[in-house]
Amino acid sequence: MRMRVKFGGEGNRQTTGNPRNLSALPEIARRSTFVVAFVLMLHLSASILAADTANLAAAVRAAAAGGAASIHVDVMDGRYVANYAFSPKTIADLRRVTDLPLHAHLEVADPARTIPLFAAADMIIVQEDTAVDLAETLTLIRVQGNQIGVAVNLDRAVAPLAPFLAEIDLLLVMAVWPGFGGQPFDIRALEKVAWAAAQRQQLGLAFAIGVDGGIDPVTIRTAVDAGADFFAVGSAVFKGEISRNLRAMLGQ
Repeated sequence: MRMRVKFGGEGNRQTTGNPRNLSALPEIARRSTFVVAFVLMLHLSASILAADTANLAAAVRAAAAGGAASIHVDVMDGRYVANYAFSPKTIADLRRVTDLPLHAHLEVADPARTIPLFAAADMIIVQEDTAVDLAETLTLIRVQGNQIGVAVNLDRAVAPLAPFLAEIDLLLVMAVWPGFGGQPFDIRALEKVAWAAAQRQQLGLAFAIGVDGGIDPVTIRTAVDAGADFFAVGSAVFKGEISRNLRAMLGQ
């Protein structure tokens, strides 16, 4: 049996099927339905790429206080993307300041070489286009004892990932180009989200459907309506009052 994505607080939670088409409901009904969905379904993963790294411990604590369910740690090697970010030491340091699950998102050219360095993370997310053999890469993560996430870019087809859906804990749909925060949400991601939601329902699977990039209090509702239940959120969380921003994302 696959491990469920850790949702923090009350333990692991499993989604079942797609949310309703909320756009057809009256405004007051939509608001009520979203509150229920946020409480029961959604996983907000605070992406520290957007945080003030000079005050990272305080930022992570504020995210936890605001309702974040995990911490999203982008790992960049300057090769797959033209940026550098975070290391295995980041995971070790964060362990000292938070009990939230730590998710290492490997935006690197050689994930097979990098995966063992992040064994201390709760989940390892790989970009599907970086794996020479995706099946072998997922096996490496599983044997190491981590939860498994697979990310797919805007310009990549998602259907070839169908054979792997039963093996993963998270399918992360990129709504921006990997490498830099602060980019606007690209609606092309929604088609991939809807496909994943249909597959999950038809096959009776339990993987989370995530969106990474451009998520704010408006775009999160659009993504929920398409079937997403997991969100890596950076700028909308860490720009301004962190706990308040998260509570707003949760409709509180």
